[in-house]
Amino acid sequence: MTKNTIRKIAVLTSGGDAPGMNAAIRAVVRACAYYHISCVGIFRGFQGMIEGDFKELGPRDVKYIVSKGGTILKTARSEDFKTEAGRKQAYRNITEADIDALIVIGGDGSFTGALQFSKEFSFPVIGIPGTIDNDINGTSHTIGFDTALNTIIDAVDKIRDTATSHKRLFFIEVMGRDVGHIALNAGIGAGAEEILIPEENIGLPKLLEKLKKSKLSGKSSCIVIVAEGDKTGRNVFELSEYVEENLPEYDVRVSVLGHLQRGGSPSCFDRVLASRLGVKAVESILENKSGIMIGLINDQMAETKLEKAIKGEAPIDEELIRISEILSI
Repeated sequence: MTKNTIRKIAVLTSGGDAPGMNAAIRAVVRACAYYHISCVGIFRGFQGMIEGDFKELGPRDVKYIVSKGGTILKTARSEDFKTEAGRKQAYRNITEADIDALIVIGGDGSFTGALQFSKEFSFPVIGIPGTIDNDINGTSHTIGFDTALNTIIDAVDKIRDTATSHKRLFFIEVMGRDVGHIALNAGIGAGAEEILIPEENIGLPKLLEKLKKSKLSGKSSCIVIVAEGDKTGRNVFELSEYVEENLPEYDVRVSVLGHLQRGGSPSCFDRVLASRLGVKAVESILENKSGIMIGLINDQMAETKLEKAIKGEAPIDEELIRISEILSI
C-alpha cells in the first residue's frame, strides 16, 4: 500500500489503561488531520472491531484530552478476537468502513493480537507501547510508566510519614506484573530501605538479615517496596507475617497500592512521549510500514518489529540495582 492509497486510519486502545493513552489518541487524530487523512476511533479495543463500534474523529473531538487519564476510546480484553471467526468479523467491519490501516495502543497482549491480525489479512498495523509496567522490548519508556512512578512516590511519601511517626515497617506492594521496573525505580525515588523484585529473588533469610542490619544501624522505621511479581513470599501479606514472627521488634504493616497506580492525569513526560509516538505512528503508515512498534531509545523515535517487542525481554537496569544496594545502607 503506497502513501497515496492511505485515506483512513483507525486507532484503538487495548489491555490495561495507562495515563497518556489519551495524549496518544489526540496525536494520532491530529496527525491524520495534518496529513489530510480521515481518522476513526475504535471503542473497546478489539471487541469494538468485532462489533463495529467506530466513530470518525476530528481535531476538535480530541480537545482537552491530553491532560486526562484513562482512555476516551475505552478498553477491553476480547476473547472473541482470539478466535478465527472473531478476527474475520473484525476484518469485515474495518474493510466495510474503508479503513486502510490500524494503530494499536497497548502492551504485549495487544500487540500479539494486532500482529496475528496483520499477518492473517495482510493489513497494515503499527503498535504504540502503552502500559505502566514498562515491560515492552524496544523502548526505554512505555506510555504511563512515568506517571505511575510519580503516583507511587507521592503515596509512599505519605506512608513514610506514618511509618516514621509510629516507628513501623511498611511493606508496600506496587504493580509491574512479572517485572520489577516500577518497584526498582519507585524504590530508589522514594528512598526505600529494601526493594524486592522478581529479577533479584533474595529469599527470606537474606531479607531478615538486611532488616536486622537496618535496625542495628539506628533506623526506627522502614519502607520495603515489593513488586507484585516478586517471589520472596507467596504474597505480600505472607511476607509481612513471616517478618513479624521472626523480627518481633518490628511493628509491621502492609499497603497494596493497587489500581490507583494506573489512574490520574499523565505527567508532562508521558504527554510528550505519547504525542511523539502518535505522530510517528501515522507517519510510519504513510511510509508504507507495518508490523512494527514505535518506541523511544536514547530519546529518539525507534522502530522494533512487533515479534521482537512481544517476545523480547525488557531487561532490568543492573546499574539501578547496584545503586539501590549502596543507598540502602
